[in-house]
Amino acid sequence: MKNLFFYGTLRHIPLLEVVLGKTAATLNITTATLPDHAVMAVAEGPFPMIVEAPGVAAQGILLCQLTEDDIARLTYYEGGFDYDLRAVTLASGEEAEVFFPTHGAWTEDGLWDLEAWIAAWGAPNLYAAREIMDGYGRIPVAEVTRWHDRIRARAWSAHLAQTTGRHGAGTLNGRVEILERLRTYSKFFALDDIVLRHETFDGDMTEALERAVFVSSDAAIVLPYDPARDLVLLVEQVRLGPLARNDPHLWQFEPVAGLIDPGETSQDAAHREAWEEARLRFDALEAVGQCYASPGAATDFFHLFVGLCDLPDGTAGIGGEACEGENIRSHVMPFDQLMAMAEARETANAPLTLLTYWLAHHRTRLRRLGA
Repeated sequence: MKNLFFYGTLRHIPLLEVVLGKTAATLNITTATLPDHAVMAVAEGPFPMIVEAPGVAAQGILLCQLTEDDIARLTYYEGGFDYDLRAVTLASGEEAEVFFPTHGAWTEDGLWDLEAWIAAWGAPNLYAAREIMDGYGRIPVAEVTRWHDRIRARAWSAHLAQTTGRHGAGTLNGRVEILERLRTYSKFFALDDIVLRHETFDGDMTEALERAVFVSSDAAIVLPYDPARDLVLLVEQVRLGPLARNDPHLWQFEPVAGLIDPGETSQDAAHREAWEEARLRFDALEAVGQCYASPGAATDFFHLFVGLCDLPDGTAGIGGEACEGENIRSHVMPFDQLMAMAEARETANAPLTLLTYWLAHHRTRLRRLGA
């Protein structure tokens, strides 16, 4: 049995319950203080670190009589954050162990505030913790560490699903029973096998249904448009969907697009991706809509925009982030050319087609604004 002192995110009891796989009522928890230490925010992520600070006291909680399995679960969870256990003496005189960051792993960024962290990150962090701990005993901690950013992105999308959706009015709010859910693959993307029953339109419940779902994270997609010149910008890059389908046309025309990072709004992501892919700055974003790409099989969820900008001669070129393996060519063309492509069924990218017809409907208004 061991005693551990927690100063950071694991003071959030719902998170602690997820990591340990136990309810708080079954745990021996008391408040505690660690003298001559301070809890600091980490510049690289929304979590804290503890540092030596003479004359300062770190507030936290003490968990006593933790089992070997408890320690193994905690070590597995903390492994993705590059922390190690060390022995300390608390203000009460009790001996305990604490997860200290590996020296030089993180950068201090001022004092850390638990309540502020819970308000901003508590809910998405629970989604991430559930995915991490679902791999306990199955997925090596090194793999969790490698894909930790993608786990956090999927968690952020689950949070956005609870807070930003505008759809669903007029549909059945029926019962769904998840009988089994197993994440069978988890890297840049993930795959879940699910067994469920759901309510039917006559009020009955279905038999158990076996399904699979591809799990990604939300994306911001934006079509750059210059209303003064009546020009649009498309990007072109190789795509694995056509490759896996055995399509001979692997390079595709698309709007500017990218996955939304944890903590970003869809608007933030649209502006960031425009700069990364085409070195564009938008004057304004026109919100077009939100939609699933294929709700029967995937979590892909798109936040769609038209971005108003200047597209002078020389705008087109080669862009993308080399560190992400991107090689992107941009094309500037008259809107009428894009519309002709859509009418000829040559826009194989669904968001591009949708944005083209939206822009056709709103083009006169936008050109009037840009005059």
